[in-house]
Amino acid sequence: MGVITVEKSSSTVRPIHYTLQEYLSCNPDLFLKPHSMIAEVCLTYLNFRHVRGFSPTLRSVPPTAPFVEYASCYWGTHAGGETTESVKTLALKLLNGYDQHISSKMLLLHGTSFFDWPFDQDDTPRGFTGLHGAAYLGCVDIAVVLLEMNKCDPQATDFYGNTAIAWAARRGHQRVLRILLERNDVNPNIADTQYGRTPLSWAAGNGYEGIVRILLERNDVNPSTADTQYCRTPLSWAAGNGHEEAVRIFLERNDVNPSTADTLSGRTPLLWAAESGHEGVVRVFLERNDLNPNTADTQYGRTSLSWAAGNEHEGAVRAFLERSDVNPNQEDTLFGRTPLLWAAESGHEGVVRILLELNDVNPNTADTQYGRTPLSWAAGNGHEEAVRIFLGRNDVNPNQADTLFGRTPLLQAAGNGHEGAVRIFLERDDVNLNKADTLYGQTPLSLAAESGREGVVRILLERNDVNPNTADTLFGQTPLSWAAGNGREGVVRILLERNDVNPNTADKKGQTPLWLAARRGHEGVVRILLEGNDVSHGTADTEYG
Repeated sequence: MGVITVEKSSSTVRPIHYTLQEYLSCNPDLFLKPHSMIAEVCLTYLNFRHVRGFSPTLRSVPPTAPFVEYASCYWGTHAGGETTESVKTLALKLLNGYDQHISSKMLLLHGTSFFDWPFDQDDTPRGFTGLHGAAYLGCVDIAVVLLEMNKCDPQATDFYGNTAIAWAARRGHQRVLRILLERNDVNPNIADTQYGRTPLSWAAGNGYEGIVRILLERNDVNPSTADTQYCRTPLSWAAGNGHEEAVRIFLERNDVNPSTADTLSGRTPLLWAAESGHEGVVRVFLERNDLNPNTADTQYGRTSLSWAAGNEHEGAVRAFLERSDVNPNQEDTLFGRTPLLWAAESGHEGVVRILLELNDVNPNTADTQYGRTPLSWAAGNGHEEAVRIFLGRNDVNPNQADTLFGRTPLLQAAGNGHEGAVRIFLERDDVNLNKADTLYGQTPLSLAAESGREGVVRILLERNDVNPNTADTLFGQTPLSWAAGNGREGVVRILLERNDVNPNTADKKGQTPLWLAARRGHEGVVRILLEGNDVSHGTADTEYG
């Protein structure tokens, strides 16, 4: 009605005229209980007949009723601050048959992830009762009324097996949780049917340390019950999500084993914390003497340091290296990669620098799967800064080839088209630019030409010591043959710009670049080759003639 305005530049809401501001300032009793007033408006609206008529299968509110979403998601927030009798009455009316009301659907869509929506096959929140809603929203007074009326089962579960106490634990509502725990007919250990997680597991994973303490005060709550889907304990969830205080609470107990690994991936709580880079949690675990920091998971055989290094968690890496009993060279059992290899592969130069500061870390240690060094991985993935770090050392061999394909770091960079990394190698005098791999006998130029890496091809051809006609040892194909046979038009043009490239050089089967391009249907390459007067288009191969 032209009463207020929103200043977009400052996101400020203010009265449109100063006289209204003066009036409100002089009449502070106009809105004594603003939250209860807003709660009443929301609940009144949600109880309207036309709103109740909306199907609970809807995923979005009709455009004619835009207020449904806000009212559904936030009436509990306002009611929790100031719960009047009118609010209670309206809330009880709404919560009667709550799982058939669109507001319960909107609430769950807004506050939970896609994988946690407790909707049945008809896409309705079946089983999400009024008590579930009160626990989800943290409406203590309304939960009390519902329980006193004895019209709701405190142990009832929604479609995914969540009880009211589970929702209170998941959402961090301590007061509702205490009220439910005071009853003799409430079991605090019931796990949901979707993930098999108990209320304690949810509270720990979400970092609600107050609820964790409340639940652990009870003798009937097992602090180490693992879920059935991921087989992780509450401590594992707290550690993996970085909830330091919750982790400390569990570690204060004698009946919690800090080294218990999940049975699915074999990761300990420390491993989960390291993988996610939660330095504070990592340090809490490392304060203990009864924990082996070198324990590897059973899925990949990677240590906590390996996970931290591979995910660029420098703080966690430093925390591990502060301990003298941490092995910085421990290889994983699946790929045979050290922490340095994992860091180099991902281009985490900060972690690479930290590890190379250690005297007992060998920068040339190759993995057991491909036999590639850290420099090879960094070059092959185009991590220029990491490449510079390795090449800045005197103990790194820039020509060390892998054991599977026999490719040097330069070959890896050239074949993958990493121009910056290639230039770094070309700055050195001790890098063999024509060294071929042992698989096909291809040089860096040949491999770049085959893959269509035009930028790398140009860079290599700038050098006088790179032979543009060197054929591979397996097929006898020149870089031009590889480019023509694979339809790399741009590379073909670049090579033909040179006077020293022979366009008619045949491979071991007598197949010329034109022959290879024609056979494989690369029309563009054929046209480019036929533009030259020195290309013989009548030459037959020696295999079939």
